[in-house]
Amino acid sequence: MSFPFKLPMLLDGATATNLTAAGMPSGVCLEKWISENPQKLLKLQSDFIAAGAQAIYAPTFGANRACLSAYGFENEAVELNKKLAGLSLSIAKPTGVLVGGDLCPTGLFVPPFGDADFDDIYDIYREQIRALDEAGVDFLIIETQTSLADMRAAVLAARTTNLPVFVTITIDESGHTLTGGSLLPTVITLQAMGVDAIGLNCSFGPQSMLEYIEEILPHASVPVIAKPNTGAAMRNLLGGNPLTPEDFAGAMRKMMEAGARIVGGCCGATPEHIKALAAVVKEFGPLPESPEPDCYAAANEREAFFLGDDILFSEPLSCTSSLGDDLIDLDDERSNAALVKINSLDDAMLLCENSTMTRLPIAVHCDSLPVLDAALRYFQGRLIIDSTCSIETELLEPLATKYGAIIY
Repeated sequence: MSFPFKLPMLLDGATATNLTAAGMPSGVCLEKWISENPQKLLKLQSDFIAAGAQAIYAPTFGANRACLSAYGFENEAVELNKKLAGLSLSIAKPTGVLVGGDLCPTGLFVPPFGDADFDDIYDIYREQIRALDEAGVDFLIIETQTSLADMRAAVLAARTTNLPVFVTITIDESGHTLTGGSLLPTVITLQAMGVDAIGLNCSFGPQSMLEYIEEILPHASVPVIAKPNTGAAMRNLLGGNPLTPEDFAGAMRKMMEAGARIVGGCCGATPEHIKALAAVVKEFGPLPESPEPDCYAAANEREAFFLGDDILFSEPLSCTSSLGDDLIDLDDERSNAALVKINSLDDAMLLCENSTMTRLPIAVHCDSLPVLDAALRYFQGRLIIDSTCSIETELLEPLATKYGAIIY
């Protein structure tokens, strides 16, 4: 897949922390406040562009219906996204700088972490993405993401447009998301779904982020993003000071030496940090062409399963109340993939609820296209489809492509 923009690519810095320093009151809805006080944003983004940023994020981070509902502004989601994106476009377009439509987590969780419906999360993202697309943004950035369900819903919604899609994940110091997901299976799943770039943002400073960027890179077939904070977010907890612009840029040089080619700053990153980073970015070109990494892998939210040339399915498991136990009891010496037979929507949901109960990748056998679509849509990971099902190949292949599944 060809990346649509020039590499390396320098992103902007933080919006919220800089606007707070510029006088934005605490406790307000950032998006609504910016819409009523646009000059503070326009000054900040002009400074990022002057510092060398090649792309800025529209301040639409929390402008989805779910997040706005906390302030009573949920009915203004479309209007706010168009207005805020328009502000950034008015500053960026005359200078040739790109604008990304920014999307945050919805704060809703599907079972077993909450009771939200995946399709409701998808609809929330679809509304915001449609507004950003109509406003004219150059790409979508699905950032600070903490659950694979949110990421998959946002990517599926983004794929209803022709906009490039970036995703950045936020993890804790153990390398896990808020829902306990692991980094590598998340990357593998989203890459298979066709994202244009993937990486990490916020989380921690560049020194700590480096090891996780290095974990991603051998398995990445798209450009890798690194947008760490400056340490400012941890200052009050751990003491000490955030990184100076020079120290931040020096640490980011190591990130780019490792192979990251889309870089910027998150919490605490000022225009001065971006200016120092711009000088480092000039030292690097795009990565040389190399063979595609081995991405033939299935995944659930917690584990990636790298597949060999031969996949040996287990005896078919039925979707009953004992599916979790059946998956646990599978003998992985006799098979290297768990085959589950899916006959109904209830079966598809049952599989999703038990997806992490096996040490093996999961394959599904399904003879109904709508039921298979549901299984692929609601499974948080990357499934294998048993090709011996009765669904025609010309119907099976586009479905597998949409959800990033493997046909075997």
